[in-house]
Amino acid sequence: MTLDNGTATSQGPTAGAARTPGYAGTLAAACGAVFVAQVANALPASLNGLFQQDLNTHGSQLTWITAAFMIAVVCFEFTFGVLGDLFGRRRLVVAGTALVAAGSAVAALAPTVQVLWIGAALNGLGAGAMFPGSLTAITAVTRSMRERAHAVAVWSGFLSAGAAVSPLLGGMFAKVGSWRGSFWVLVGLALVSAVLTLALATESRAPKGRSIDIPGQITFAVGFVLVLYGAVEGPESGWTSLPVMLAFAVGACFLAGFVVVELGAASPIFDLTLFRNRAFTVSSVVAVVGMLAFLGACFATSMWLGPVQHQDPIRVAIPFLLLQGPAFVLIPVVSRLLHRVAASWLLTSGFVLMAIGCLMFARLDATDTGLTPFVVPALLIGIGFALTVSSVTAVALNSVPVHLAGMASATTNMLRDLGFALGPVVVGAVALSNAGSAFAANLSGADLPPDQLAAAHEIARAGGPIAVNSLPPGAPGSAAHGLALDALGSGFSTAYLVCAAAAALAAVLTAFGMGGIRSHRSAGTEAPASRSAGHGDRREPAPAP
Repeated sequence: MTLDNGTATSQGPTAGAARTPGYAGTLAAACGAVFVAQVANALPASLNGLFQQDLNTHGSQLTWITAAFMIAVVCFEFTFGVLGDLFGRRRLVVAGTALVAAGSAVAALAPTVQVLWIGAALNGLGAGAMFPGSLTAITAVTRSMRERAHAVAVWSGFLSAGAAVSPLLGGMFAKVGSWRGSFWVLVGLALVSAVLTLALATESRAPKGRSIDIPGQITFAVGFVLVLYGAVEGPESGWTSLPVMLAFAVGACFLAGFVVVELGAASPIFDLTLFRNRAFTVSSVVAVVGMLAFLGACFATSMWLGPVQHQDPIRVAIPFLLLQGPAFVLIPVVSRLLHRVAASWLLTSGFVLMAIGCLMFARLDATDTGLTPFVVPALLIGIGFALTVSSVTAVALNSVPVHLAGMASATTNMLRDLGFALGPVVVGAVALSNAGSAFAANLSGADLPPDQLAAAHEIARAGGPIAVNSLPPGAPGSAAHGLALDALGSGFSTAYLVCAAAAALAAVLTAFGMGGIRSHRSAGTEAPASRSAGHGDRREPAPAP
């Protein structure tokens, strides 16, 4: 028989029979690959404070480290899925691990933050290839829905484990040596993953009917990067500065051109006709808004503990275990809940928990360096994320006919990653804009020695309140440290409120937008996972039948 993405499978026995040859090796290699990719994704979160100290960065430069990774993933994951179908999934994963190894080496050797951006972008390109390639490789060696669901659940567990372990890895190596050592470890992990993939994984392809949408890829990538550039640079360069305004204007033109191109494309990377379905449209919107809230909260936490409070990297890692760990621990629970509870209700509940957690974060005191206040809100956000990350795709898949499941899954996956990419950008823009305004207002009325006041003004003009907050005692401008800390606390508290509002909006849209809509199939029916994977789907275990 042939799966709906063209992958040939044998008319083998169903669940309970002997597994397909190559199944165990391919699953092991895929899990190792996705673990490495997610470590590369999450590693910088615990190191922002050290980047700021060692590379003398300011706020928007730190935002670009995370944004560079996610931009590469979002812009090219559709195309990477097609490349895997055309040339082989194992080859795609190996190429991705090579890119991660190269990017991590660049990051480890980076003399400036600009070089670190290049390393992050290379890591994002590598991860963008490894995510769809590893998942599609699994689906090509499974022969039943139950076997596939089990394999994808294990794969998802290793992805979540990578996100949870990564901050600890970064913190440990930063503690005993330098943050650069953690990137060298990532180089080693990527090379080991490449060897395992070559030795264990079974090659598979599905070239029939697959082609690369070059005009769509170019217009989307250019437009997306330009709009994000404007959003990141706006707080420091000024929203009315010529480069920022041009970035928004030209980016919007390219995105409009992308819509025109996709409407007429024979094989679009983004099927806009799916949005005629109300349930799919609602699930797509909440995928962007809800995941913006989650990764925005994660980024705000990394900035709060790092460049704002200058906490030890090991201590920074602890809240991230609570933010990321539940998605791994609760995989069996969420898988069962998806069979017994409507996915829309899981989505609503998860977003409500995330909103409550973000509201609690917004009440943190920047002068309190204890970790106890982080425990409950981080755990609420982590549990909320665990409930939503699987449910959002279940809602999307159940809202469209079976023959559209692959494209629906791919589109939802890209929109979810778009939310991940926007989270740090929006949080950085809100926090740094508010902090800069508050610091300028407080500094103008501050009773400081004239030399300290002038130095603080000059440093803030160049690097914002984060630069002033990082001055060593006795340095020119350091007398304004308290004002800078208060301004940053206020700015990031406002950013947490924005994340809470985004999560609450996602909850409301899900609760009311899904009302009266019937699914095209029951929640227990598995979508054609192989097609979904071929278009780049990842992160969620498909519900077992």
